[in-house]
Amino acid sequence: MLNGETMDADVIVVGAGPVGLVAALDLSSRGVSVIVVEEREFLEPPNVKCNHVASRTMESFRRLGIAAEVRAAGLPRDYPQDVAFRTSLTGRELSRIPIPASGERYTSRVGPDTSWATPEPPHRINQTFLEPILARNAAAAPGVTLLNRTRFHSVRQDEAAVSALVSDAAGERTLRARYFIGADGGRSAVRKQIGAKLSGDPVLQHVQSTCIRAPKLYSLMSADEPRAWGYYTFNSRRVGHVYAIDGIETFLVHTYLSSAEEAVDRDEAIRAILGVDEAFEYTIVSKEDWVARRLLADRFRDRRVFLAGDASHLWVPFAGFGMNAGIADVLNLTWLLGARLAGWAEDGILDAYEAERRPITEQVSHFAMNHQRKLARPGLPAELEDDTPAGEAARSSFGAAVRELNEPQFAAAGLNYGYAYHDSPIIAYDGEEAPGYTMGSYTPSTVPGCRAPHFTLADGSSLYDHFSAGYTVIARRGVDTSVLAGEAAHRRIPLAVVEADTLPAEYLCPVTLVRQDQTVVWRGAPPDRAAAAELWEKLRGA
Repeated sequence: MLNGETMDADVIVVGAGPVGLVAALDLSSRGVSVIVVEEREFLEPPNVKCNHVASRTMESFRRLGIAAEVRAAGLPRDYPQDVAFRTSLTGRELSRIPIPASGERYTSRVGPDTSWATPEPPHRINQTFLEPILARNAAAAPGVTLLNRTRFHSVRQDEAAVSALVSDAAGERTLRARYFIGADGGRSAVRKQIGAKLSGDPVLQHVQSTCIRAPKLYSLMSADEPRAWGYYTFNSRRVGHVYAIDGIETFLVHTYLSSAEEAVDRDEAIRAILGVDEAFEYTIVSKEDWVARRLLADRFRDRRVFLAGDASHLWVPFAGFGMNAGIADVLNLTWLLGARLAGWAEDGILDAYEAERRPITEQVSHFAMNHQRKLARPGLPAELEDDTPAGEAARSSFGAAVRELNEPQFAAAGLNYGYAYHDSPIIAYDGEEAPGYTMGSYTPSTVPGCRAPHFTLADGSSLYDHFSAGYTVIARRGVDTSVLAGEAAHRRIPLAVVEADTLPAEYLCPVTLVRQDQTVVWRGAPPDRAAAAELWEKLRGA
Protein backbone atom coordinates (compact mmCIF):
# COMPACT_ATOMS: atom_id res chain seq x y z
CA MET A 1 0.00 0.00 0.00
CA LEU A 2 1.29 3.46 -0.91
CA ASN A 3 -0.37 6.61 0.46
CA GLY A 4 -3.49 4.56 1.14
CA GLU A 5 -3.52 3.02 -2.34
CA THR A 6 -3.20 -0.73 -2.72
CA MET A 7 -0.47 -1.88 -5.09
CA ASP A 8 -0.53 -5.15 -6.99
CA ALA A 9 3.26 -5.39 -6.58
CA ASP A 10 6.30 -3.25 -5.92
CA VAL A 11 7.65 -3.86 -9.44
CA ILE A 12 6.13 -5.06 -12.72
CA VAL A 13 8.44 -6.72 -15.24
CA VAL A 14 7.39 -7.28 -18.85
CA GLY A 15 9.22 -10.21 -20.42
CA ALA A 16 10.09 -13.61 -18.93
CA GLY A 17 13.29 -14.27 -20.81
CA PRO A 18 16.53 -14.61 -18.84
CA VAL A 19 16.73 -10.88 -18.10
CA GLY A 20 13.18 -10.58 -16.76
CA LEU A 21 13.41 -13.80 -14.75
CA VAL A 22 16.72 -12.81 -13.16
CA ALA A 23 15.13 -9.48 -12.25
CA ALA A 24 12.33 -11.34 -10.48
CA LEU A 25 14.74 -13.62 -8.61
CA ASP A 26 16.91 -10.75 -7.43
CA LEU A 27 13.96 -8.58 -6.38
CA SER A 28 12.55 -11.52 -4.43
CA SER A 29 15.87 -11.93 -2.63
CA ARG A 30 15.47 -8.32 -1.44
CA GLY A 31 11.95 -8.81 -0.15
CA VAL A 32 10.45 -6.92 -3.10
CA SER A 33 7.20 -8.18 -4.64
CA VAL A 34 7.17 -8.48 -8.42
CA ILE A 35 4.76 -9.43 -11.21
CA VAL A 36 6.24 -10.80 -14.43
CA VAL A 37 4.06 -10.47 -17.55
CA GLU A 38 4.79 -12.91 -20.38
CA GLU A 39 2.86 -13.92 -23.51
CA ARG A 40 4.27 -17.45 -23.68
CA GLU A 41 3.15 -20.47 -21.69
CA PHE A 42 5.01 -21.31 -18.50
CA LEU A 43 8.09 -23.38 -19.47
CA GLU A 44 7.34 -23.01 -23.16
CA PRO A 45 10.69 -23.74 -24.86
CA PRO A 46 12.55 -20.58 -25.88
CA ASN A 47 14.39 -20.13 -29.16
CA VAL A 48 17.85 -21.70 -29.31
CA LYS A 49 19.81 -18.52 -28.71
CA CYS A 50 22.43 -17.71 -26.09
CA ASN A 51 24.94 -20.50 -25.44
CA HIS A 52 27.14 -18.98 -22.74
CA VAL A 53 26.77 -17.78 -19.15
CA ALA A 54 29.64 -15.42 -18.35
CA SER A 55 31.69 -15.61 -15.17
CA ARG A 56 30.21 -12.46 -13.72
CA THR A 57 26.70 -13.77 -14.37
CA MET A 58 27.64 -17.05 -12.68
CA GLU A 59 28.89 -15.06 -9.69
CA SER A 60 25.43 -13.51 -9.43
CA PHE A 61 23.78 -16.91 -9.83
CA ARG A 62 25.96 -18.10 -6.93
CA ARG A 63 24.59 -15.29 -4.77
CA LEU A 64 21.05 -16.20 -5.82
CA GLY A 65 21.66 -19.86 -4.95
CA ILE A 66 21.27 -21.33 -8.45
CA ALA A 67 24.86 -21.57 -9.75
CA ALA A 68 25.18 -25.29 -9.01
CA GLU A 69 21.88 -26.07 -10.72
CA VAL A 70 22.86 -24.07 -13.79
CA ARG A 71 26.32 -25.65 -13.99
CA ALA A 72 24.82 -29.15 -13.78
CA ALA A 73 22.57 -28.49 -16.80
CA GLY A 74 23.29 -28.45 -20.51
CA LEU A 75 26.08 -30.56 -21.94
CA PRO A 76 27.14 -33.73 -20.10
CA ARG A 77 29.56 -33.21 -17.19
CA ASP A 78 32.44 -34.80 -19.10
CA TYR A 79 31.78 -33.03 -22.42
CA PRO A 80 34.61 -30.54 -23.23
CA GLN A 81 33.51 -26.94 -23.62
CA ASP A 82 36.33 -26.35 -26.12
CA VAL A 83 36.10 -24.18 -29.22
CA ALA A 84 37.52 -25.94 -32.30
CA PHE A 85 38.43 -24.31 -35.62
CA ARG A 86 38.00 -26.66 -38.60
CA THR A 87 37.66 -26.71 -42.36
CA SER A 88 34.18 -28.17 -41.76
CA LEU A 89 32.62 -29.93 -38.81
CA THR A 90 33.67 -33.32 -40.20
CA GLY A 91 36.83 -31.98 -41.86
CA ARG A 92 40.33 -31.16 -40.69
CA GLU A 93 41.00 -29.40 -37.40
CA LEU A 94 43.00 -26.17 -37.62
CA SER A 95 43.38 -25.25 -33.95
CA ARG A 96 41.48 -25.35 -30.67
CA ILE A 97 40.83 -23.31 -27.52
CA PRO A 98 40.67 -25.75 -24.58
CA ILE A 99 37.88 -25.08 -22.07
CA PRO A 100 37.15 -27.63 -19.31
CA ALA A 101 33.99 -29.70 -19.07
CA SER A 102 31.59 -28.62 -16.34
CA GLY A 103 32.63 -31.53 -14.12
CA GLU A 104 36.21 -30.21 -14.06
CA ARG A 105 35.45 -26.49 -14.02
CA TYR A 106 36.66 -25.75 -10.50
CA THR A 107 39.79 -27.92 -10.66
CA SER A 108 41.19 -27.86 -14.21
CA ARG A 109 44.04 -25.49 -15.02
CA VAL A 110 44.01 -26.24 -18.75
CA GLY A 111 42.63 -23.37 -20.80
CA PRO A 112 42.89 -19.57 -21.00
CA ASP A 113 40.13 -18.86 -18.44
CA THR A 114 41.07 -21.34 -15.71
CA SER A 115 43.32 -18.97 -13.77
CA TRP A 116 40.79 -16.17 -13.40
CA ALA A 117 40.30 -14.65 -9.95
CA THR A 118 36.69 -15.70 -9.42
CA PRO A 119 34.68 -18.20 -7.41
CA GLU A 120 32.58 -18.99 -10.51
CA PRO A 121 34.14 -19.61 -13.94
CA PRO A 122 31.97 -19.31 -17.07
CA HIS A 123 29.59 -22.05 -18.16
CA ARG A 124 28.47 -23.06 -21.64
CA ILE A 125 24.76 -23.83 -21.64
CA ASN A 126 22.09 -23.15 -24.22
CA GLN A 127 19.14 -20.94 -23.34
CA THR A 128 16.81 -23.93 -23.82
CA PHE A 129 18.32 -25.40 -20.65
CA LEU A 130 18.97 -22.15 -18.77
CA GLU A 131 15.60 -20.44 -19.09
CA PRO A 132 13.53 -23.27 -17.54
CA ILE A 133 15.85 -23.25 -14.50
CA LEU A 134 15.28 -19.53 -14.08
CA ALA A 135 11.52 -19.89 -14.62
CA ARG A 136 11.07 -22.69 -12.09
CA ASN A 137 13.09 -20.83 -9.47
CA ALA A 138 11.22 -17.59 -10.12
CA ALA A 139 7.86 -19.36 -9.82
CA ALA A 140 8.89 -20.70 -6.41
CA ALA A 141 10.45 -17.46 -5.15
CA PRO A 142 8.63 -15.52 -2.40
CA GLY A 143 6.73 -12.49 -3.65
CA VAL A 144 6.97 -13.41 -7.35
CA THR A 145 3.86 -13.78 -9.52
CA LEU A 146 4.29 -15.07 -13.06
CA LEU A 147 1.48 -14.08 -15.40
CA ASN A 148 1.96 -16.31 -18.43
CA ARG A 149 -0.25 -16.11 -21.52
CA THR A 150 -0.72 -12.46 -20.62
CA ARG A 151 -0.21 -9.63 -23.09
CA PHE A 152 1.16 -6.22 -22.16
CA HIS A 153 -0.61 -3.32 -23.90
CA SER A 154 0.42 -0.01 -22.38
CA VAL A 155 1.99 1.71 -19.41
CA ARG A 156 1.09 5.01 -17.75
CA GLN A 157 2.69 6.64 -14.76
CA ASP A 158 2.04 9.38 -12.27
CA GLU A 159 3.99 10.79 -9.35
CA ALA A 160 3.20 7.82 -7.13
CA ALA A 161 3.12 4.69 -9.27
CA VAL A 162 2.86 2.98 -12.66
CA SER A 163 -0.27 1.50 -14.27
CA ALA A 164 0.09 -1.32 -16.79
CA LEU A 165 -2.78 -2.43 -19.00
CA VAL A 166 -2.60 -6.19 -19.68
CA SER A 167 -4.95 -8.84 -20.98
CA ASP A 168 -5.38 -12.60 -20.78
CA ALA A 169 -8.17 -15.09 -21.51
CA ALA A 170 -10.32 -13.38 -18.89
CA GLY A 171 -10.03 -9.95 -20.50
CA GLU A 172 -8.23 -6.69 -19.83
CA ARG A 173 -7.13 -5.39 -16.43
CA THR A 174 -4.85 -2.76 -14.98
CA LEU A 175 -1.95 -3.55 -12.64
CA ARG A 176 -0.41 -0.97 -10.32
CA ALA A 177 3.16 -0.96 -9.03
CA ARG A 178 5.81 1.44 -7.79
CA TYR A 179 8.21 0.72 -10.67
CA PHE A 180 8.21 -0.95 -14.08
CA ILE A 181 10.93 -2.80 -16.04
CA GLY A 182 10.70 -3.41 -19.77
CA ALA A 183 12.69 -6.58 -20.49
CA ASP A 184 10.64 -7.35 -23.57
CA GLY A 185 13.36 -7.83 -26.16
CA GLY A 186 14.58 -6.15 -29.31
CA ARG A 187 11.08 -5.22 -30.52
CA SER A 188 10.27 -3.76 -27.11
CA ALA A 189 6.82 -2.19 -26.86
CA VAL A 190 7.93 -0.55 -23.61
CA ARG A 191 10.83 1.20 -25.34
CA LYS A 192 8.48 2.57 -27.99
CA GLN A 193 5.96 3.77 -25.41
CA ILE A 194 8.50 5.81 -23.45
CA GLY A 195 9.79 7.31 -26.69
CA ALA A 196 13.32 5.89 -26.48
CA LYS A 197 15.05 5.59 -29.86
CA LEU A 198 17.61 3.07 -31.11
CA SER A 199 20.56 4.31 -33.13
CA GLY A 200 23.85 2.88 -34.35
CA ASP A 201 24.66 0.41 -37.12
CA PRO A 202 21.43 -1.27 -38.30
CA VAL A 203 22.98 -3.88 -40.63
CA LEU A 204 26.38 -5.48 -40.08
CA GLN A 205 25.67 -8.92 -41.54
CA HIS A 206 22.84 -11.30 -42.43
CA VAL A 207 22.77 -14.62 -40.57
CA GLN A 208 20.74 -17.80 -40.99
CA SER A 209 20.42 -19.82 -37.78
CA THR A 210 19.11 -23.37 -37.85
CA CYS A 211 18.69 -25.79 -34.98
CA ILE A 212 19.04 -29.33 -36.32
CA ARG A 213 18.79 -32.86 -35.00
CA ALA A 214 21.50 -35.09 -36.51
CA PRO A 215 21.96 -38.33 -34.50
CA LYS A 216 24.70 -39.65 -36.83
CA LEU A 217 26.82 -36.49 -37.08
CA TYR A 218 29.33 -37.37 -34.36
CA SER A 219 29.94 -40.77 -35.99
CA LEU A 220 31.35 -38.96 -39.04
CA MET A 221 33.99 -37.25 -36.91
CA SER A 222 37.21 -38.86 -35.76
CA ALA A 223 36.80 -40.80 -32.54
CA ASP A 224 40.37 -39.79 -31.59
CA GLU A 225 39.56 -36.07 -31.50
CA PRO A 226 37.88 -34.64 -28.42
CA ARG A 227 34.44 -33.14 -28.82
CA ALA A 228 33.92 -29.38 -28.66
CA TRP A 229 31.13 -27.09 -27.55
CA GLY A 230 31.68 -24.67 -30.42
CA TYR A 231 33.01 -25.28 -33.93
CA TYR A 232 34.09 -22.48 -36.27
CA THR A 233 34.24 -23.75 -39.84
CA PHE A 234 36.13 -22.18 -42.73
CA ASN A 235 36.08 -23.33 -46.35
CA SER A 236 35.67 -21.79 -49.78
CA ARG A 237 32.01 -22.82 -49.91
CA ARG A 238 30.74 -21.39 -46.62
CA VAL A 239 31.89 -19.95 -43.29
CA GLY A 240 29.79 -20.83 -40.27
CA HIS A 241 29.55 -21.73 -36.60
CA VAL A 242 28.14 -24.88 -35.01
CA TYR A 243 27.29 -25.23 -31.31
CA ALA A 244 26.60 -28.49 -29.53
CA ILE A 245 23.32 -28.16 -27.66
CA ASP A 246 22.94 -31.48 -25.84
CA GLY A 247 26.18 -33.28 -26.72
CA ILE A 248 24.19 -36.07 -28.38
CA GLU A 249 22.31 -35.08 -31.50
CA THR A 250 21.15 -31.45 -31.38
CA PHE A 251 23.20 -28.65 -32.92
CA LEU A 252 22.77 -24.95 -33.68
CA VAL A 253 24.21 -23.95 -37.07
CA HIS A 254 24.91 -20.29 -37.87
CA THR A 255 25.42 -19.52 -41.56
CA TYR A 256 27.18 -16.17 -42.00
CA LEU A 257 26.41 -14.48 -45.29
CA SER A 258 28.79 -12.27 -47.21
CA SER A 259 28.17 -8.56 -47.60
CA ALA A 260 26.68 -9.23 -51.05
CA GLU A 261 24.19 -11.82 -49.73
CA GLU A 262 20.87 -11.45 -47.96
CA ALA A 263 19.75 -15.08 -48.33
CA VAL A 264 21.28 -18.38 -49.44
CA ASP A 265 20.07 -21.94 -49.86
CA ARG A 266 19.77 -23.07 -46.23
CA ASP A 267 20.32 -26.78 -46.83
CA GLU A 268 23.28 -26.24 -49.14
CA ALA A 269 24.94 -23.92 -46.62
CA ILE A 270 24.37 -26.30 -43.69
CA ARG A 271 25.90 -29.22 -45.63
CA ALA A 272 28.94 -27.11 -46.55
CA ILE A 273 29.47 -26.14 -42.90
CA LEU A 274 29.00 -29.70 -41.66
CA GLY A 275 31.05 -31.19 -44.50
CA VAL A 276 28.41 -33.76 -45.46
CA ASP A 277 26.92 -34.83 -48.80
CA GLU A 278 23.29 -34.87 -49.91
CA ALA A 279 22.78 -38.38 -48.57
CA PHE A 280 23.35 -37.29 -44.96
CA GLU A 281 20.06 -37.01 -43.06
CA TYR A 282 19.13 -34.35 -40.51
CA THR A 283 15.90 -32.72 -39.38
CA ILE A 284 15.25 -29.05 -38.71
CA VAL A 285 14.02 -28.30 -35.18
CA SER A 286 13.72 -24.53 -35.66
CA LYS A 287 15.12 -21.79 -37.84
CA GLU A 288 15.54 -18.05 -37.69
CA ASP A 289 16.96 -15.50 -40.10
CA TRP A 290 18.35 -12.40 -38.39
CA VAL A 291 20.54 -9.38 -38.89
CA ALA A 292 23.67 -8.68 -36.88
CA ARG A 293 23.54 -5.05 -35.82
CA ARG A 294 24.78 -2.53 -33.25
CA LEU A 295 21.98 -0.42 -31.81
CA LEU A 296 21.71 1.44 -28.51
CA ALA A 297 18.73 3.25 -26.98
CA ASP A 298 19.21 6.95 -26.38
CA ARG A 299 17.87 6.52 -22.85
CA PHE A 300 17.18 3.64 -20.48
CA ARG A 301 14.59 5.33 -18.29
CA ASP A 302 11.49 7.47 -18.17
CA ARG A 303 10.83 8.32 -14.50
CA ARG A 304 9.46 5.07 -12.99
CA VAL A 305 9.86 3.00 -16.17
CA PHE A 306 13.18 1.35 -17.01
CA LEU A 307 14.56 -0.64 -19.96
CA ALA A 308 16.95 -3.58 -19.67
CA GLY A 309 18.57 -6.13 -21.96
CA ASP A 310 17.67 -6.24 -25.66
CA ALA A 311 15.00 -3.62 -25.06
CA SER A 312 17.82 -1.12 -24.59
CA HIS A 313 20.64 -2.48 -26.75
CA LEU A 314 21.16 -4.90 -29.64
CA TRP A 315 24.44 -6.17 -30.98
CA VAL A 316 26.23 -9.17 -32.48
CA PRO A 317 25.75 -11.84 -29.81
CA PHE A 318 29.35 -13.05 -29.64
CA ALA A 319 30.10 -15.23 -26.59
CA GLY A 320 26.59 -14.64 -25.28
CA PHE A 321 27.33 -11.09 -24.22
CA GLY A 322 23.94 -9.89 -25.40
CA MET A 323 22.19 -11.88 -22.68
CA ASN A 324 24.96 -11.44 -20.14
CA ALA A 325 25.04 -7.67 -20.60
CA GLY A 326 21.26 -7.64 -20.17
CA ILE A 327 21.54 -9.58 -16.92
CA ALA A 328 24.22 -7.15 -15.74
CA ASP A 329 21.84 -4.29 -16.59
CA VAL A 330 18.94 -5.64 -14.63
CA LEU A 331 20.99 -6.68 -11.58
CA ASN A 332 22.36 -3.15 -11.40
CA LEU A 333 18.79 -1.85 -11.57
CA THR A 334 17.24 -4.29 -9.07
CA TRP A 335 19.94 -3.44 -6.52
CA LEU A 336 19.04 0.24 -6.88
CA LEU A 337 15.30 -0.44 -6.73
CA GLY A 338 15.78 -2.70 -3.72
CA ALA A 339 17.64 0.07 -1.90
CA ARG A 340 14.93 2.60 -2.68
CA LEU A 341 12.05 0.29 -1.77
CA ALA A 342 13.78 -0.71 1.47
CA GLY A 343 13.70 2.94 2.45
CA TRP A 344 17.39 3.56 3.12
CA ALA A 345 18.04 5.21 -0.27
CA GLU A 346 16.54 8.33 -1.83
CA ASP A 347 15.09 8.70 -5.33
CA GLY A 348 18.44 10.06 -6.51
CA ILE A 349 19.99 6.62 -6.30
CA LEU A 350 17.95 5.56 -9.35
CA ASP A 351 19.78 8.11 -11.50
CA ALA A 352 22.80 5.81 -11.31
CA TYR A 353 21.22 3.17 -13.57
CA GLU A 354 21.47 4.98 -16.88
CA ALA A 355 24.63 6.82 -15.85
CA GLU A 356 26.38 3.53 -15.14
CA ARG A 357 24.96 0.99 -17.58
CA ARG A 358 24.47 2.95 -20.80
CA PRO A 359 28.17 3.82 -21.30
CA ILE A 360 29.17 0.22 -20.56
CA THR A 361 26.71 -1.27 -23.03
CA GLU A 362 27.94 1.18 -25.65
CA GLN A 363 31.52 0.01 -25.02
CA VAL A 364 30.52 -3.66 -25.28
CA SER A 365 28.56 -3.00 -28.47
CA HIS A 366 31.71 -1.62 -30.12
CA PHE A 367 33.79 -4.58 -28.93
CA ALA A 368 31.24 -6.93 -30.51
CA MET A 369 30.96 -4.94 -33.73
CA ASN A 370 34.73 -4.67 -34.20
CA HIS A 371 35.13 -8.39 -33.60
CA GLN A 372 32.39 -9.19 -36.10
CA ARG A 373 34.12 -7.08 -38.76
CA LYS A 374 37.39 -8.96 -38.23
CA LEU A 375 35.60 -12.30 -38.53
CA ALA A 376 33.80 -11.15 -41.67
CA ARG A 377 37.15 -10.89 -43.50
CA PRO A 378 38.99 -14.11 -42.64
CA GLY A 379 41.07 -14.17 -45.84
CA LEU A 380 40.92 -17.92 -46.44
CA PRO A 381 44.09 -19.42 -47.98
CA ALA A 382 43.37 -21.11 -51.31
CA GLU A 383 45.24 -24.25 -50.15
CA LEU A 384 43.34 -24.61 -46.86
CA GLU A 385 41.77 -27.97 -47.73
CA ASP A 386 44.57 -29.33 -49.93
CA ASP A 387 46.21 -32.60 -48.94
CA THR A 388 49.67 -31.19 -49.67
CA PRO A 389 52.58 -29.67 -47.71
CA ALA A 390 51.31 -26.24 -48.77
CA GLY A 391 47.86 -27.13 -47.46
CA GLU A 392 49.34 -28.33 -44.17
CA ALA A 393 51.30 -25.09 -43.80
CA ALA A 394 48.20 -23.03 -44.63
CA ARG A 395 46.14 -24.87 -42.03
CA SER A 396 48.80 -24.39 -39.39
CA SER A 397 49.22 -20.65 -39.92
CA PHE A 398 45.52 -19.96 -40.45
CA GLY A 399 44.58 -22.06 -37.41
CA ALA A 400 46.97 -20.09 -35.20
CA ALA A 401 45.57 -16.81 -36.55
CA VAL A 402 41.90 -17.64 -35.95
CA ARG A 403 42.64 -18.94 -32.46
CA GLU A 404 44.48 -15.72 -31.61
CA LEU A 405 41.62 -13.66 -33.01
CA ASN A 406 38.90 -15.55 -31.16
CA GLU A 407 40.46 -16.43 -27.82
CA PRO A 408 39.60 -13.00 -26.34
CA GLN A 409 35.95 -13.66 -27.24
CA PHE A 410 35.77 -17.03 -25.51
CA ALA A 411 38.06 -16.07 -22.62
CA ALA A 412 36.76 -12.52 -22.25
CA ALA A 413 38.34 -11.51 -18.96
CA GLY A 414 38.14 -7.84 -19.90
CA LEU A 415 34.42 -7.89 -20.69
CA ASN A 416 33.77 -9.80 -17.46
CA TYR A 417 35.89 -7.85 -15.03
CA GLY A 418 37.52 -4.85 -16.71
CA TYR A 419 34.78 -2.29 -17.18
CA ALA A 420 34.38 0.58 -14.73
CA TYR A 421 31.63 3.09 -14.00
CA HIS A 422 33.16 6.51 -14.61
CA ASP A 423 30.40 9.06 -14.03
CA SER A 424 28.09 7.61 -11.43
CA PRO A 425 26.34 9.96 -8.98
CA ILE A 426 26.65 7.34 -6.21
CA ILE A 427 30.40 6.61 -6.41
CA ALA A 428 32.95 8.70 -4.51
CA TYR A 429 35.82 9.10 -6.98
CA ASP A 430 39.32 10.00 -5.82
CA GLY A 431 40.92 11.37 -8.99
CA GLU A 432 42.71 8.20 -10.13
CA GLU A 433 41.72 6.91 -13.56
CA ALA A 434 40.46 3.36 -13.87
CA PRO A 435 42.75 1.11 -15.93
CA GLY A 436 41.76 0.48 -19.52
CA TYR A 437 40.70 -2.93 -20.73
CA THR A 438 40.25 -5.00 -23.88
CA MET A 439 37.82 -7.79 -24.67
CA GLY A 440 40.28 -10.35 -23.33
CA SER A 441 42.41 -8.55 -20.75
CA TYR A 442 42.15 -6.15 -17.81
CA THR A 443 44.09 -4.86 -14.82
CA PRO A 444 42.54 -5.58 -11.40
CA SER A 445 42.06 -2.34 -9.48
CA THR A 446 40.31 -0.78 -6.49
CA VAL A 447 39.88 2.57 -8.24
CA PRO A 448 36.29 3.62 -7.43
CA GLY A 449 33.99 2.36 -10.17
CA CYS A 450 36.01 -0.84 -10.77
CA ARG A 451 35.15 -4.41 -9.76
CA ALA A 452 36.62 -5.24 -6.37
CA PRO A 453 39.41 -7.78 -7.05
CA HIS A 454 38.45 -11.20 -5.81
CA PHE A 455 40.47 -13.15 -3.25
CA THR A 456 40.00 -16.15 -1.02
CA LEU A 457 39.85 -15.61 2.73
CA ALA A 458 41.93 -17.55 5.25
CA ASP A 459 39.07 -19.98 5.87
CA GLY A 460 38.92 -20.83 2.15
CA SER A 461 35.72 -18.89 1.46
CA SER A 462 35.18 -16.43 -1.37
CA LEU A 463 35.32 -12.73 -0.60
CA TYR A 464 32.07 -12.24 -2.49
CA ASP A 465 30.21 -14.74 -0.31
CA HIS A 466 30.54 -12.28 2.59
CA PHE A 467 29.02 -9.27 0.84
CA SER A 468 25.86 -7.79 2.34
CA ALA A 469 22.76 -6.75 0.40
CA GLY A 470 23.97 -3.16 0.61
CA TYR A 471 27.64 -2.43 1.13
CA THR A 472 30.70 -4.22 2.47
CA VAL A 473 33.83 -2.81 4.11
CA ILE A 474 37.06 -4.60 3.19
CA ALA A 475 39.78 -3.69 5.65
CA ARG A 476 43.04 -4.85 7.10
CA ARG A 477 42.55 -6.47 10.45
CA GLY A 478 42.80 -3.96 13.28
CA VAL A 479 41.69 -0.94 11.22
CA ASP A 480 38.90 0.89 13.05
CA THR A 481 35.78 0.90 10.85
CA SER A 482 33.33 1.58 13.68
CA VAL A 483 32.56 5.17 12.66
CA LEU A 484 31.79 4.13 9.09
CA ALA A 485 29.62 1.28 10.37
CA GLY A 486 27.87 3.47 12.91
CA GLU A 487 26.88 6.07 10.33
CA ALA A 488 25.57 3.31 8.05
CA ALA A 489 23.51 1.82 10.89
CA HIS A 490 22.10 5.27 11.67
CA ARG A 491 20.72 5.35 8.11
CA ARG A 492 19.63 1.68 8.14
CA ILE A 493 22.05 0.91 5.32
CA PRO A 494 22.98 -2.81 5.23
CA LEU A 495 26.72 -3.14 5.86
CA ALA A 496 29.08 -6.08 6.36
CA VAL A 497 32.73 -5.91 7.40
CA VAL A 498 35.38 -8.25 5.98
CA GLU A 499 38.74 -8.13 7.75
CA ALA A 500 41.92 -9.86 6.63
CA ASP A 501 45.47 -9.96 7.97
CA THR A 502 46.77 -9.34 4.47
CA LEU A 503 45.03 -8.03 1.38
CA PRO A 504 45.99 -8.36 -2.29
CA ALA A 505 48.30 -5.66 -3.58
CA GLU A 506 45.45 -3.94 -5.45
CA TYR A 507 43.89 -2.95 -2.11
CA LEU A 508 46.03 0.14 -1.68
CA CYS A 509 44.05 1.80 1.12
CA PRO A 510 43.28 0.66 4.67
CA VAL A 511 39.54 0.63 3.90
CA THR A 512 37.71 -0.20 0.64
CA LEU A 513 33.93 0.13 0.42
CA VAL A 514 32.14 -2.11 -2.10
CA ARG A 515 28.53 -2.53 -3.28
CA GLN A 516 26.88 -5.92 -3.47
CA ASP A 517 27.46 -5.96 -7.24
CA GLN A 518 31.24 -5.88 -6.46
CA THR A 519 31.68 -2.25 -7.51
CA VAL A 520 34.16 -0.22 -5.46
CA VAL A 521 32.43 2.98 -4.37
CA TRP A 522 35.06 4.53 -2.06
CA ARG A 523 38.48 3.84 -0.55
CA GLY A 524 40.72 5.59 1.95
CA ALA A 525 41.69 5.88 5.58
CA PRO A 526 38.94 5.47 8.20
CA PRO A 527 36.88 8.67 7.96
CA ASP A 528 35.79 10.83 10.89
CA ARG A 529 32.10 11.10 11.68
CA ALA A 530 31.43 14.13 9.49
CA ALA A 531 33.21 12.64 6.48
CA ALA A 532 31.47 9.28 6.98
CA ALA A 533 28.08 10.99 7.15
CA GLU A 534 28.79 12.94 3.96
CA LEU A 535 29.92 9.76 2.20
CA TRP A 536 26.82 7.78 3.12
CA GLU A 537 24.54 10.61 2.02
CA LYS A 538 26.16 10.51 -1.42
CA LEU A 539 26.01 6.74 -1.66
CA ARG A 540 22.33 6.59 -0.81
CA GLY A 541 21.45 9.17 -3.47
CA ALA A 542 20.46 11.96 -1.11
